[in-house]
Amino acid sequence: MPATMKDKLALVIVLLTLVGIALSGVSLYNHYKSTPTDYCDLGDNFNCDIVNRSIYAQVGKIPVAGIGLSGYIVLLVLALQRRANRIASILLVLGALGGVGYSLYLTYIEKYVLAMWCIICLGSLATISLIFLLGLARHLQKPQPAVLVQMRS
Repeated sequence: MPATMKDKLALVIVLLTLVGIALSGVSLYNHYKSTPTDYCDLGDNFNCDIVNRSIYAQVGKIPVAGIGLSGYIVLLVLALQRRANRIASILLVLGALGGVGYSLYLTYIEKYVLAMWCIICLGSLATISLIFLLGLARHLQKPQPAVLVQMRS
């Protein structure tokens, strides 16, 4: 867990990265699965299989879901660092911002190119957006002064 449980933003970010890992893991599994996913076929406009198996679901030979999974794992490691570690904090914010940007690009592809939505992808967009906003808020917080405890003899 985070260095101090008093760092509630870090705890929420850690939980969100775990959600992102789960979403990306399911998406990666479905990317390689050959049978349709019933839970993700929600009518004419929602079908994760079409989105997740399209030509836009890979960068070269690497599945986008695998990139997302790796990214969420890196963000998890960064979120577990002390808030005083400014480099980790900046990397978390920048990494999440990159994730938001790429997720928005993929959402554009879903709407305007594929004309099909993926509920898992939209969940990941919401997750990475929250990680970015909370990571930025955490980074901008003033460090708490150390509390001195006076021992009585």
